[in-house]
Amino acid sequence: MRRVFWMALTLAVSSFLIFGALQLAPGDPASFLLSGRSATPEAIAAIRERYHLDEPFLAQYWHWLGGVLTGDFGRSVQFRSDVGGLIASRVPVTLTLIAMAFLLIMVAGPLLGLLSAARPGRVDRSILVAGSVAVATPSFVLGFVLIAIFSVNLGWFPSMGAGEGLADRLHHLTLPAIALALTFAGVLARVSRSAMIEQLGQEYVTVARGRGVPERTVLRRHVLRGAMTVIVTYGGLLVPGLLVSTVLVETTFGVNGLGQLLQYSVTVKDFPVVQALTLLTVALFVLANLVVDLLAPLADPRVRNR
Repeated sequence: MRRVFWMALTLAVSSFLIFGALQLAPGDPASFLLSGRSATPEAIAAIRERYHLDEPFLAQYWHWLGGVLTGDFGRSVQFRSDVGGLIASRVPVTLTLIAMAFLLIMVAGPLLGLLSAARPGRVDRSILVAGSVAVATPSFVLGFVLIAIFSVNLGWFPSMGAGEGLADRLHHLTLPAIALALTFAGVLARVSRSAMIEQLGQEYVTVARGRGVPERTVLRRHVLRGAMTVIVTYGGLLVPGLLVSTVLVETTFGVNGLGQLLQYSVTVKDFPVVQALTLLTVALFVLANLVVDLLAPLADPRVRNR
C-alpha cells in the first residue's frame, strides 16, 4: 500500500509537470487550435472559452486532470477526434511491436550474458564488442541497415507498414522489432554478464563444482538463477523504454503506431495528444517499477527474507 501511494503521488506530480511544461511552450495555444487559420476575435474568444484557456493555470490543470481521471483526454487538434479513441486505435500495433522486441531482448540478452561469462577469452570479447556496437548504434540506423539487407537485397521482409491480420503483422513487424531490440539486448547482455560473473565467484558455486555437479547444471540452476533478480529488474523497466524508442523505429519503417503519432503530434503541436502519450509513458514507467518490486522476491528468496 505504501508503494501504491508513492506511485499515485508520482503520477500526480508528473501530470502537473507535463501540463505545465506544455503550457510554457512559446505561442498562444488558441493559434495552434486554429491551425494557422484566420478568425474573428469572437471566434478566438469562443475557442478560448471552450478549451478553458481564459481561466487561470490551476483551473485549466484541474479541468484537464478531471478529464484524465474519467478517461477523457480531450480532443486532438489535428485529427479532430477524441484523444482516447485515437490512442486506442494505435495501441494494438505498438503493443505487438513492443511484445516482439521484449521477447527478443529477454531471450537473447541473458543467453549472451551467460555465454560471455562462461567463456572468457575470444567468445567473451566478441560478445562484448558486438554488444557495444549495438548499444552505440541508433535504432533508426539499425533500421536502415536491416531494410537495405533484408528488404531491398534479399526481399525477405517488407520495409514499410504494419500489415493486416496476425501473421501478416508479425511478418511486417519483424525488422522493426529487431531494430528496436538490438540496443536493449546489448545492454542486457552486458548487465547479465556482470551479474553472472559475480555469481561464478560465490562460494555455493565452488561447492557445487567440487561435488561434481555438471557445469551446465551449475550455470543453469545456480548462476543464472542467482542473476535473475538483476535480469528481472532490467526487464521490468524495458517496456516504457521500448515505448519511447518506438518513435524512431515506427517513423523509420512507416508503422502507424503510438511512436509515430507522438512524433507527428510534437511536430504540429497537438498538445492534447502529446500530454496523453507523455502521461501514459510515465504511468508505464511507474507501474513497471511497482511490478519489479513485487516480482523481485519471487526471483530471489533472499529478497523475500529481508
